[in-house]
Amino acid sequence: MKRRRALITGINGQDGSYLAEWLLEQGYEVHGLVRDPSPARCLRLSGIRHRITLWKTEDYGGKTLLSVLRNVQPSEIYHLAALTFVQESWQKPIRTHSANMISTLRLLEALRRVCPEGRFFQASTSEMFGQAPAAPQSETTPFHPRSPYGLAKLHAHYTTTFYREQHGVHASSGIMFNHESPRRGEEFVTRKITRSVARIKLGLERELRLGNLQSCRDWGHARDFVQAMWLMLQQDQPDDYVIGTGKLHQVEEFVASAFDQVGLNWRSYVVVDPAFYRPTEAVPLQADASKARTTLGWTPSCRFEDMVREMVDADLALERQRLAA
Repeated sequence: MKRRRALITGINGQDGSYLAEWLLEQGYEVHGLVRDPSPARCLRLSGIRHRITLWKTEDYGGKTLLSVLRNVQPSEIYHLAALTFVQESWQKPIRTHSANMISTLRLLEALRRVCPEGRFFQASTSEMFGQAPAAPQSETTPFHPRSPYGLAKLHAHYTTTFYREQHGVHASSGIMFNHESPRRGEEFVTRKITRSVARIKLGLERELRLGNLQSCRDWGHARDFVQAMWLMLQQDQPDDYVIGTGKLHQVEEFVASAFDQVGLNWRSYVVVDPAFYRPTEAVPLQADASKARTTLGWTPSCRFEDMVREMVDADLALERQRLAA
């Protein structure tokens, strides 16, 4: 039986690395598109690097992308590469739109031309809801993005819908709510918290500066979310699905849980700094993932407290490793 082939953009990111591991477990031949295949830029793939094939591409354009698709002939494409830091999108709105929308259009057009039977996954985001009229949000909730990032992702989301409806491409979008892990980038608030907690515990830092502690998020684990991506492409009919836990937690809860893990009182170390407030704060983004539960059979398995504990433990191990180096 011929092995299925998957192509993952952003394979060296948090989601891409977990998805690559999951697909290998399912028996796939896994390929990835990266800008820089050097070991330093692919640390998250170190455990599976010998089992996957990486292709270098600069801008998802021109002959390079078409050549990769002709060579790989993927049965599934997972488009995860993006500029995902919401705060940065305010400083770089044009770059954010170009990276997050144009790449989607180029991939879908290449898929339509080279391997039209392939299936496509678009990583959409809860940030598209922005100033949503109500919570929780489902697939029928109107979009109202409140950041350049959310706006760019909404454009990519509608482009995916267009190729599904007008060209018959098997293209599905996962409207992904916040998902974290020890592999999350250090620029995101969750990793900022767990890394600082580890460094404070080890005497390397004295305080943690944060913005709005009452800001609420629906946080899940990235391992659970990549399985939902895969399930979408196993369906006979493509569609869009909200993916999230449905449970809201304040940033303060995340902070308290992280400090509890190392036996410290967070109030002794956390400083609220208005410089870290978002220009506009979205209404509470809370997932109604009932469609994913019913149609895909997907439910998140990792509890909030277990996710925070895993992240803190990983950052403690990382900081101790750095001290010993």
